[in-house]
Amino acid sequence: MFELLAGIDVSLLLFGAFALLLFIGVPIAYALGAATLIVLYTKGMPGVLMPQTAYNATNSFPLMAVPFFVLAGYLMQFGGLSRRLIAFAEVLIGNVSGGLACVTILACVFFAAISGSGPATVAAIGAIMIPAMIQRGYSPGFAGAVASTGGTIGIMIPPSTPMIFYGVAGNVSITDMFMAGILPGLMVSGALIAVSWWLSRQSGYGGTGQTLSAARFMSALKGATLALLAPVIILGGIYGGVFTPTEASVVAVAYALVVGGLVYRELGWDDIYRALLHAVVVCGTVTIIVGLAGGFGRVLTTYQIPQAIGAGLLEITDSWIVLLILIGLTLIVIGTFMETLATIIILTPILLPVVTQLGVDPVHFGILLIITSEISFLTPPLGANLFVAMRISGASLEQVTMAVLPFIVALIVMTGLLIVLPQISTFVPTLLG
Repeated sequence: MFELLAGIDVSLLLFGAFALLLFIGVPIAYALGAATLIVLYTKGMPGVLMPQTAYNATNSFPLMAVPFFVLAGYLMQFGGLSRRLIAFAEVLIGNVSGGLACVTILACVFFAAISGSGPATVAAIGAIMIPAMIQRGYSPGFAGAVASTGGTIGIMIPPSTPMIFYGVAGNVSITDMFMAGILPGLMVSGALIAVSWWLSRQSGYGGTGQTLSAARFMSALKGATLALLAPVIILGGIYGGVFTPTEASVVAVAYALVVGGLVYRELGWDDIYRALLHAVVVCGTVTIIVGLAGGFGRVLTTYQIPQAIGAGLLEITDSWIVLLILIGLTLIVIGTFMETLATIIILTPILLPVVTQLGVDPVHFGILLIITSEISFLTPPLGANLFVAMRISGASLEQVTMAVLPFIVALIVMTGLLIVLPQISTFVPTLLG
């Protein structure tokens, strides 16, 4: 069989096998590995390259930050930090139209600065806010849509797990990526809060009925101070050069253990075990994808496939704006069926050299990858955030999907804004040198 395939072009064989395997239902990680092995054996390359490359791909110091940030997020969720963040957000904006919906988005912003994960943010905030919204008369579909949309902020506000993978795959400074995500993350958050407010007003969803007062504000601030300090310590240490992003992830875990276990006294041994179990499951899956994608990337670089794809794209247009729009639309489509981290790991080595030829800043392109990944969290059939919110709200996939459409439109508009105004992404890194 391998003799019959030997005459097929490498790029056609690699991507064709990968697409076929995905079509028949093979998980992405195994499809990557199988497609790579087919090319290796067909072209007479030693099969030992696969395990060697997989090991080298995962043997990375920056990647160590991922399991620690994920673990820190779960520890803070089980240790009571997310509940205090919600209470603080509710005091700030809970009394506006659709106050609980707006509170959900704002609480996701706070928690995103700790967890770095989209589905984890949905689970941590949605577990509290979705039942509260339904109890106040919000439809289950809308409550699930708000929580799943707010969870997408988890990968834009630093620290962000996809940003770490992009930095490793594209040899881009992870600290620069974290800084670049601050302004776009706040803008996207503001847009999502505005959409929540407008939709709630149209549906007649009121606020909490509790006006903002100095006493309530100070009480909520006192309760949430340690939770709010977590991102300040983590990100301040990174930007101040006190520790690297990887070291910051360990600091985040230690902080969560101390605050949740010793200060709030809500983090018991059973909670620590649950947090470790969740983190192992999430990061074990990611590690398999990263390792097997390393072999896939090795084949790409060996046969100079990225250069060939880049030449083809540059024949279509030499305008960086047009090229980024085409890439953005493609990424949104790909995100409907391919997991976010796999998309970043596979496409970064292919697309980054192309856009940099046209003068696009690698950090700006990374932010574009992140915001299109936000959209992919909300688009079925993959839509990871939708399924987490469905499980909590009890709504059907159709109900949550229909309710989330206005939020997807807002994210697409923000994507277009980020494409034509790269200064939004590069402003903070440039300002901080």
